[in-house]
Amino acid sequence: MMEDKELKELAEMEYYDNKEKLPKLEEELKFLLIPKDPDDDKNIICEIRAGAGGEEAALFAGTLFRMYTMYAERKHWKMEVLNENETGLGGYKEITFMVTGKGVYSRLKFESGVHRVQRVPDTESSGRIHTSTATVAIMPEAEEVDVEIEINPADIKMEVFRSSGAGGQHINKTSSAVRLIHEPTGIVVECQTERSQFQNRDNAMRMLRTKLYEMEKQKQDNEISSARKSQVGSGDRSEKIRTYNYPQGRITDHRIGMSIYQMENFLNGDIDEMVDNLIAADRAERLKGEEE
Repeated sequence: MMEDKELKELAEMEYYDNKEKLPKLEEELKFLLIPKDPDDDKNIICEIRAGAGGEEAALFAGTLFRMYTMYAERKHWKMEVLNENETGLGGYKEITFMVTGKGVYSRLKFESGVHRVQRVPDTESSGRIHTSTATVAIMPEAEEVDVEIEINPADIKMEVFRSSGAGGQHINKTSSAVRLIHEPTGIVVECQTERSQFQNRDNAMRMLRTKLYEMEKQKQDNEISSARKSQVGSGDRSEKIRTYNYPQGRITDHRIGMSIYQMENFLNGDIDEMVDNLIAADRAERLKGEEE
């Protein structure tokens, strides 16, 4: 049998070992007690729109779309383009797409806001740096079971038109593209990526339902007291959240003051380091709000 002295020494070792782990376990427990965002496990609908900067802004919108496409591939998520308005040089005035997979909203929800790019456009002969912007909106998909959203068919005006690509050239000769107008709110959605009018209408309804859900979610968020509201980002589309500085090879997120000097990797979808830090900062702010 083990002597009492040996038992005592073993117990003391275990005690001091666990005592050192205690502060870390307490912090982890606090984070686990923070209420989970009920939308975290949802799929998303993302809208990217060119902002200030003309054709350069449209090209930057295309760069962001490519970045999120490559990030989705890394995560083994599925992407589906719902609507696009492409420019002649390969950029986008706007593009709307859906991302489905595990925890999509939890990883991408802090991408909402104004993204700013500083670079020398290919069309700039003098080498002058231009500043352009694109707006990203990340919206959790509203499923039909979401009781908060009730759409009265009588409130929807539907228009059909011919699908068209860059330069206004018609992709087909039938009026398969669909535009839905929700008259009570003035929300307008379009879908023209499918050949079937019925498929386009179904996709447009998903987009409309999601926009109405996002509007209701924003209303609820605004009612939360400022002490409990995350300061990392409210998803306000007018908030400048990030700058992509090409000459310095630097991406800076202004909400957490973090810079990454791996421009090529970042734009190729390697954005997890930034995402992880945004999530950590959000948790810290929410924990602070709970304690107050």
